[in-house]
Amino acid sequence: MKGQIRRSINNFYTVFSFEDGRTYSCRIKGKKLQIENYEYNPIAVGDEVEFSLYSDTEGLVTERLERRSTFTRWNVKLEKNQTIAANMDQVLIVCSAGIPPFRPRFLDRAIACAKGCDIILCMNKCDNLLSEFEFDRWALYHSLGYRIIAVSALTGENIEDLRALLRGKLTALVGQSGVGKSTLVNLLIDPEVKQNTGDVNEKYSRGNHTTNHSIYLERDDIRLIDTPGVREILVPYEESEELLSAFPEFDAFKCHYDGCLHLDEPGCKVKEALEDESIDLDRYESYVRMQESLRERSPKWARTHFRKNKQ
Repeated sequence: MKGQIRRSINNFYTVFSFEDGRTYSCRIKGKKLQIENYEYNPIAVGDEVEFSLYSDTEGLVTERLERRSTFTRWNVKLEKNQTIAANMDQVLIVCSAGIPPFRPRFLDRAIACAKGCDIILCMNKCDNLLSEFEFDRWALYHSLGYRIIAVSALTGENIEDLRALLRGKLTALVGQSGVGKSTLVNLLIDPEVKQNTGDVNEKYSRGNHTTNHSIYLERDDIRLIDTPGVREILVPYEESEELLSAFPEFDAFKCHYDGCLHLDEPGCKVKEALEDESIDLDRYESYVRMQESLRERSPKWARTHFRKNKQ
């Protein structure tokens, strides 16, 4: 049978069957799938799988089908990539004005974690004012071609416009803890499947976690994958070149050397563009920090070898 992962908790999966429209509780057959990529979790919410039943309500996942899109982050503790959601049409990255404060570099990293899908940037708590720097940085995303929307879950401002962007598509919601992501979900989904909400930690201007695992939710023609709020996020790449796709503004400049990473290479036109402010300095520094984080990681072969020997 073929189905879709709707919930994933501690290697237990809720699978929706495409054949009979029922949901089943499943585990992975043999505790391991033959997945080539070295990753923390072989199955994520949104994945399409093959599974077989051994009772009226339970089954075994035997194969993960090819993914069309992913939102993947780096798991620091385990030194592995961790896919949070898969096969969505678009990802809605939620940030906030006020508390917690707008963190554009978090957005930059979140954008870099999304592959194969459209990206929408959502500013919640828009009833609060942004500083001049924050407003300019927010507007920059629009000029780079990203779709942006400002809403207020508190007042309801632009919530209907948000619904219009979500209709007819599967959307993964990601964001920092405390930005009001779960509150937005409450406005979009029936109260019966209402997500918990939490207050913001005023001392650190950070949110308290309220969603502790990814889950598929739907109402009418709105389908969501709500993901746990995070305080930090790191990009999942193994190769430095992969990061360039998250910075489309670099494409307008032809550097002297093919494969230029726009760091210390001679003849780099991107570095020259910084001088005449054709490229935003803060976003460029965001890119540099991401590249530094990649360089600081152990090589993949060393991590794999260490894990195997430790087992």
